[in-house]
Amino acid sequence: MKSVVNPLFKLLLIEDDKTLFNEIKDRLAGWSYDVYGIDDFSQVIQEFTIIKPDLVIIDIQLPKFDGFHWCRMIRSHSNVPILFLSSRDHPTDMVMSMQLGADDFIQKPFHFDVLIAKIQAILRRVYNYNNNPILLKTWCGATVDYEKNTVTNDSGSVELTKNEIYILKLLIEQKNKIVSREELIKSLWDDERFVSDNTLTVNVNRLRKKLDELGLGQIIETKVGQGYIAKEEASFR
Repeated sequence: MKSVVNPLFKLLLIEDDKTLFNEIKDRLAGWSYDVYGIDDFSQVIQEFTIIKPDLVIIDIQLPKFDGFHWCRMIRSHSNVPILFLSSRDHPTDMVMSMQLGADDFIQKPFHFDVLIAKIQAILRRVYNYNNNPILLKTWCGATVDYEKNTVTNDSGSVELTKNEIYILKLLIEQKNKIVSREELIKSLWDDERFVSDNTLTVNVNRLRKKLDELGLGQIIETKVGQGYIAKEEASFR
């Protein structure tokens, strides 16, 4: 029996290859996902606003503007999870997508089971973990809001993506202890076989860069060959 995360999830598939779009839509419909497409590729944000999807799947090479452009635009409006598809195999494409706030990346051609595994992992992570009744956490003099995906201290406030807040949450829960890369990857993406090790690195670096705005970037340390640690001195406890 198929394990469906939620039959009511709406997915926006931004893909201009009609044959591939219809194939993916038909396959996802078999998993009870409601899949929408784009009719006018110059009106992506307008259609995104109308549809209000729970997950966006987007190709890099699109008419009018590329997927990176629309990822930037979507991120300026929403923290909805974004999964990139691409036939391009240059490593900088994956790095760029993660830096822009994407949650994951799949290179074409891909096996449909991999796509389903990634979709389900993202949806479980984004829409289930917030059921934790502890929504606010104090860490190093900052308030971490797991519901609003923000970190705030006297220096200001930064908004994190779903991946970034989840990584921070995992590290804070085991503060002053090393959390292995394997544990983080397994928690974030469920099946590490489908994940590039560089994906985690890009997400952690992006998290650090945002925390730098609050003077907290250096508190997350890399332990070479082991993982990461979120430090908290006694004076902050």
